[in-house]
Amino acid sequence: MTQLIYLTVLLPLLGFLINGLFGSKIKNEKIIGGIGSGVIGLSFLVSVMSFFELLSLPEEKREIIVHLFTWLKAGGLNVSFAYQVDQLSITMALIVTGVGFLIHLYSIGYMHGDKGFWRFFAYLNLFIFAMMNLILADNFVLLFLGWEGVGLCSYLLIGFWYDRKFEKSTTSDAAKKAFVVNRIGDFGFLLGMFLIFMTFGSLNFSEVFSRVSGMNVPTYVFNFIALFLFIGATGKSAQIPLFVWLPDAMAGPTPVSALIHAATMVTAGVYMVARTSIIFASAPAIMTVIAVVGLLTAFFAATIGLVQNDIKKVLAYSTVSQLGYMFLALGVGAFGAGIFHVMTHAFFKALLFLGAGSVIHGMHEEQNIQKYGGLKKYMPTTYKTFLVASIAIAGIPPFAGFFSKDEILWYSFANGGFIFWIIGAITALMTAFYMFRLLTLTFDGTPRFDVHHKHPHESPSIMTIPLVVLAVLSVIGGFIGIPEVFSGSHGNLFHGWLAPIFKKAELKLAHYGSHSHTTELILMAISVTGAALAIWFARKVYLQNPQFAVNTANKFKGLYKILFNKYYVDEVYDTTVVKPILKSSESFLWKIADVKLIDGAVNGLAKVVENSSEYIRKIQTGVTQFYAVIMTLGIALALFWIILSL
Repeated sequence: MTQLIYLTVLLPLLGFLINGLFGSKIKNEKIIGGIGSGVIGLSFLVSVMSFFELLSLPEEKREIIVHLFTWLKAGGLNVSFAYQVDQLSITMALIVTGVGFLIHLYSIGYMHGDKGFWRFFAYLNLFIFAMMNLILADNFVLLFLGWEGVGLCSYLLIGFWYDRKFEKSTTSDAAKKAFVVNRIGDFGFLLGMFLIFMTFGSLNFSEVFSRVSGMNVPTYVFNFIALFLFIGATGKSAQIPLFVWLPDAMAGPTPVSALIHAATMVTAGVYMVARTSIIFASAPAIMTVIAVVGLLTAFFAATIGLVQNDIKKVLAYSTVSQLGYMFLALGVGAFGAGIFHVMTHAFFKALLFLGAGSVIHGMHEEQNIQKYGGLKKYMPTTYKTFLVASIAIAGIPPFAGFFSKDEILWYSFANGGFIFWIIGAITALMTAFYMFRLLTLTFDGTPRFDVHHKHPHESPSIMTIPLVVLAVLSVIGGFIGIPEVFSGSHGNLFHGWLAPIFKKAELKLAHYGSHSHTTELILMAISVTGAALAIWFARKVYLQNPQFAVNTANKFKGLYKILFNKYYVDEVYDTTVVKPILKSSESFLWKIADVKLIDGAVNGLAKVVENSSEYIRKIQTGVTQFYAVIMTLGIALALFWIILSL
């Protein structure tokens, strides 16, 4: 079945073409939603069968290249349109198509009645097509095609409701912001690809990775390659300093937030770093940079999430924070742990976003959690599933988030040191606190809305069934990665599955330290106890006093204002980057470079031609005898020239 893996790419493309070309004529939402969801469901089935086929093969044969055709061939560049099926790519394929299928189902109910229903499903299918190209590619060029494709689809989906206002601007502005910021990161990625080709003479993964180990390349070259690739990852995966687009991406419909900005697109940078782990392992200085940036991003975003009141904004900053955890894992050499958190995060964060969408749907588009309260009696299924996801992200055992987050904290201590662990642990406490602040203000206590005019209601089954499935996965999804301290001789199954992918990289990082299982258990107990206390504290203060946030804001007015305004990062960027570029574009690029230089050159040349024609056209008298004289003179001059040249 692995030879048919291309179907997981072609089926979403087919869905996009059908709904994109004929959706406006079909009009029937059940047919459109059925086509859009069905192609993703079939892709998931192909992925599942490919997974089991791969599982049945010996470990040394679990890398299969499915070659479709030669794409580019020029000079030393030879790029095929080919897909690589191995442990890493099939794991990502299962996540993308599995979670993607549930989100597509949910969208049938959420987008019911929307005038762009067919267009929405066409865009979703196009996104899955691009994402599958990204994760299955066997070379950097095809990966970059998918990389740019998901960026395009993100722009289309964030600005889907282009006629709506979003905060102080519009959804179109949020979409443009995401597009431009991602292009900055993509420029770094391109530079990394150019340097890879210059150094290794190829852009195919197998050739590049084998030459990394076999060629004598200076460390500074690896540093530059790794740095450029990481810049690309910071854009796509919303890390400092290019994280500013993701919170604004909440302008799109909630299923977009769940699919693109929780489960798939934002993890593309994590996947890319993991796929090129051997390159990063050869650049230890850049590994440290990745770990520090990931840790700072996790902490920074968590502090902002503490005080946000928009339900989707809280989850957006939570996503940025969790992505920081993933890069922390990659930076300390725990590549398997990073991918493990990608998987568990896909389950509980998609569930949180879809649960938020269910609440927004039931509350008639209201998103301010200060105007909720007491919703669990109106929306019992949404409440229970949201509770499961909140416990999972808080890192409480035995839910999925506990296993992946604790593993990252353990490796950050073992390979990075106590400072990495303590900042990561404090971030985990803040995560538990703001998630249960969100849960409590939304579902518990007394309603803080007008019960006479707003009538909250549970979402239809087409929306709640995906919630239940994701809740189950959020509970049991972590058991595949039980740490060795508990699993004994069986070891960590998830790590064992991915071990061949990261074997060469981990050999280069063999100098990283390790500690006893006793230390691991102690740190685990501390982090779990801290998370439990944070949950208790959040429940206590917000159940007893829903105005706790207001009182805290008044007491710590300066700090609260800084956090609520997100450290004024957008304002700083606007002042130091956006406005100077706009001003220089207007004063120099437009009025001087464009109008005077470019237009001046074009218009000046036209003027020269026009003026010279005034004189030349006088030769055209219309008198035949005059033309004959000129022709005779021309012939005479030509003969004279020929005679002189003999």
